Amino acid sequence: MTSIRRRTAVAFSAAFLLAAGCGGGGGDGAPEPGAPAPTDTAAGGDGTFQLGYVLPQTGQLAFLGPPQIEATRYALSEINAAGGVLGAQVPEPAAGDESDQAAVAQQSADRVLASGVDALIGAASSGRSLDIIDRVTGAQVVQCSGSNTAPTFTDYEDGGFYFRTAPSDALQGPVMAETIVADGRSNVAIVARADDYGVGLAEATATALQEAGATVALNESYDPNAQNFDALVQQVAGAQPDAVVVISFEEGTQILQGLLEAGLGPDTVGVYGSDGLRSEELPSLVAPGDPAALAGMKGTAPASEENAEFLSGLRAFAPDLVETQYAPQVFDCVNVVALAAEAAGSDAPSAIAGEMVGVTRDGTACSSFAECKELLAAGEDIDYQGASGPLDFVPAGEPGTASIEVYGFDAAGALSTLNVVQSEPLDG
Repeated sequence: MTSIRRRTAVAFSAAFLLAAGCGGGGGDGAPEPGAPAPTDTAAGGDGTFQLGYVLPQTGQLAFLGPPQIEATRYALSEINAAGGVLGAQVPEPAAGDESDQAAVAQQSADRVLASGVDALIGAASSGRSLDIIDRVTGAQVVQCSGSNTAPTFTDYEDGGFYFRTAPSDALQGPVMAETIVADGRSNVAIVARADDYGVGLAEATATALQEAGATVALNESYDPNAQNFDALVQQVAGAQPDAVVVISFEEGTQILQGLLEAGLGPDTVGVYGSDGLRSEELPSLVAPGDPAALAGMKGTAPASEENAEFLSGLRAFAPDLVETQYAPQVFDCVNVVALAAEAAGSDAPSAIAGEMVGVTRDGTACSSFAECKELLAAGEDIDYQGASGPLDFVPAGEPGTASIEVYGFDAAGALSTLNVVQSEPLDG
């Protein structure tokens, strides 16, 4: 792993440090119209820790559903094997589909909340979390996402009930920029989906590129539901870049196809993708029958520390699982929530929320629920070392540092990890 001190723009660092001092948001947590009212269970707990999730089972991010859902179930199996939470086995989680539509995610969140959960895992995408966060935190239920990366959440007014184990794109963007500049590229076109995730990562990348002396020839957001992306590709071609950054989800396959047709493939310019394009299937989707079409394409994504023990355990638990992206982070979400309940001695969401930061830092290091639970029972403070690496939550309820993977595709269409960079905000 390469360890570096990130030197992001002053505005980025100041914003991050200011947000870190503002806790989880500090707002009044008022639910939007139609959201469930806080229940007695949410207010005071009933002695039984109940978990739910809203994760993608359909839609553009459906490929991220299985690893996150199985990671949730795997974590609960380990927790129950260690005696459960607060002396009781944890029931099966209440399940909801976030899909890729706001209405579906909101209906799912309402159903999960109505079941009386103490904490909700999800959503997978930043956009869908923004669709449900007021419902969840407004009902005074803990929400933890393992894959939300939009900078928006750092200082969102969530009443202190929202947390994430995935790092902010304020930390990923500079690694993307550094990768591009290290490849000798200096005139960059960025295209990003017009949502908090896309715009946030695009701005983080653009700021870091300019700070490194590169030119941002184009920074264009687009409607991910557009029928075609011909005009967008023409804008990229008109900018005459030597590198193109594509920040997208499933629709990115069409954009990449258009870039290839316009002569802007990895064999002529640098092509870089985000975590939304990190898929072993990408080459076959973009250019069926031509796996070498994306040879040389690179990208960045939140990474996990090499954790063979976790991956082995997860695959033994879910042998049919193919993709594991964000599984470690979701596993950590479940464990942190459960350990916070143990530390609080209560399943009341407000009590759990109050312990979420504390169980991830400044205590005795432990790396499993069973080990950490034993330390808590002995009266010790704990520092949970996650399956995705040390979390060390800042007061805003998110990792203060991040392991960012640089991935790439070879001539056979195979996806591999090229490097892992430790990214953190500039101190002071």
